[in-house]
Amino acid sequence: MYIKYYLELLNYKNIPNFLIKYLKTPSLLRLKDVGYFCGMDYASKNIYNFREYISRYDHSLSVCLIVYGLTDDKVSTLAGLFHDISTPCFSHVIDYMNKDYQTQESTEEYTEYILKNDKYLIKCLKEDNIDLEDIINFKKYTIVDNDRPKVCADRIDGVILSSIGWVKNINKQDISNIVNDMCIFTNEYNEKEIGFKTFDIANMVLNLSKTIDIYCHSNEDNYMMELLAQITKLAINKNYITYDDLYIYNEKNLFSLLKKKNDDKLQKLIYEFENKKLEDIPNINIPNIKIRDLNPLVNGIRIKKMNYK
Repeated sequence: MYIKYYLELLNYKNIPNFLIKYLKTPSLLRLKDVGYFCGMDYASKNIYNFREYISRYDHSLSVCLIVYGLTDDKVSTLAGLFHDISTPCFSHVIDYMNKDYQTQESTEEYTEYILKNDKYLIKCLKEDNIDLEDIINFKKYTIVDNDRPKVCADRIDGVILSSIGWVKNINKQDISNIVNDMCIFTNEYNEKEIGFKTFDIANMVLNLSKTIDIYCHSNEDNYMMELLAQITKLAINKNYITYDDLYIYNEKNLFSLLKKKNDDKLQKLIYEFENKKLEDIPNINIPNIKIRDLNPLVNGIRIKKMNYK
């Protein structure tokens, strides 16, 4: 399994002692059953054929291990661990449902609410004398999260995970090369930013990101994301589920619940979602889909400013 190999590269077997208890946080454990690929694990196999299941928990864990490996800082590491805590079932499909195509951050408003209501997490933070607000405001740690086209742990991990599971254009040696080439620089904005020691690795990451962006802008992906958004919106409008349920259920149970509803319109949409053929997908035009542009640093210099062909 690629995920297991990747986590081992990030030194998961020697995970720092302080982090172990946080991995038992109830709101974090829920993310083990929220897929990284926005509910498409349940979509037609004619369109999606993922290499292996990847969860938002996997993503959260690898992000925090990247941060810790580069910084040795507990607080930013925990901010990385909990940065995706407000991910609902079907992830960015809910942003589509909310018509947030461009930033795809409409669900992040729940981050504070979820963390403040996790009594186990609050207990752990008090034991370690860490302020909850420092975990909630993860965007203040530029190593964890930063504006595009800059590179951060969340973004580089997304490139690796998408390349592993969806695009399937990366091998174990590539993953090892990327992990071992990462380091921290101070960028032109006087921020700490993840970059790379060598041009070849930075260029590989850039090209992997470009391919992922093509996949995310493909007609079939946009159609299937919109289709699951329609399914979810209909279920909410019919009071089969509430919007808040998206943050309580795990995806498998929620999707199973929807499939059991005696509703012809809902079941027709679900049947299409599960069985659609690539050649039968009509053209769909969604404006302002998020562009996953990247411009990594190589020894502190933006790759797109370097004199390389």
